[in-house]
Amino acid sequence: MRIVGLGILLGTMAVCGCSRGSGPAQSASSTPATSASAQSAVPVASSASADTQSLGFDRNDYPGDDTMAAMRKDFAFTGYWLTVPPGDDTNSWAGKRELLKQQGWGFLVLANGRLDAEILKAKKAGTTPADLGRKDAAVAVKAAQSEGFPKNTIVFLDQEEGGRLLDEQAAYLLGWTEAVAASDYRPGVYASGQRVQDDPGVWIDTVQDIRERVKKGGLHEVAIFDTQDQCPPAAGCTLKTKPLSEAGEPDLVAWQYSQSPRRPAITKSCAKTYASDGNCYAPGFPKVFLDMNVANSPDPSHGR
Repeated sequence: MRIVGLGILLGTMAVCGCSRGSGPAQSASSTPATSASAQSAVPVASSASADTQSLGFDRNDYPGDDTMAAMRKDFAFTGYWLTVPPGDDTNSWAGKRELLKQQGWGFLVLANGRLDAEILKAKKAGTTPADLGRKDAAVAVKAAQSEGFPKNTIVFLDQEEGGRLLDEQAAYLLGWTEAVAASDYRPGVYASGQRVQDDPGVWIDTVQDIRERVKKGGLHEVAIFDTQDQCPPAAGCTLKTKPLSEAGEPDLVAWQYSQSPRRPAITKSCAKTYASDGNCYAPGFPKVFLDMNVANSPDPSHGR
């Protein structure tokens, strides 16, 4: 995934990083990568910094059965799209769960969310943001069932725009999470932990905003997959990442600490960990660019 910008109240910037081969957070003006570069990947270290941590990745395009089998030596879990990923026309992950389970993969289960423009378009056509959220949740739940994910699997809504959510964005997101909570699955959200200025002297991030809205509304708990690739706290495109606790948000299920392509303005201090084209590549696979994640479980969504 890939947040394409940090959405501030009056200027929604995409913040979730779901690269066309990968996952959320980039600026609204940035253009998602559409193909892997032929440039070589920067060598990546071979172990995490803590034995209790598990490393994973996400990307929009399925890398292939043999590539996934080979990548298991470095990664414990993979992002798994239930719906068509952002910017794509098809979902190449569909039908791969059983094979990946046999290969030993854990899962970070993902469902694409709506951009603000889409929510407003549906609203003008007579569908409220909350109803649209419930409708999309039903699609994600049906897909999770079809793929064979067990009860209580956490399904993460990909919130591609961040900062403080606009009213219609919040209505859509919370309509989605509450609908999933009413099913056999558990709701989660992939959102930005990158802080942005909301008002003079007031800073906010999407994760904080979502949690405040959930608490205020007395709604079901929402698991958080945080995208925060600023260096520091992020270490860049490396398997030697920092503990999940250093992401800057408490009680996270997973932290996306590296995106493809990197955001130059906030990754200067770790730029050398990325390839020369700005992407983060899988170790040993110079054409497979991705986003890197860390979690305290080898199966963050409990999808095995």
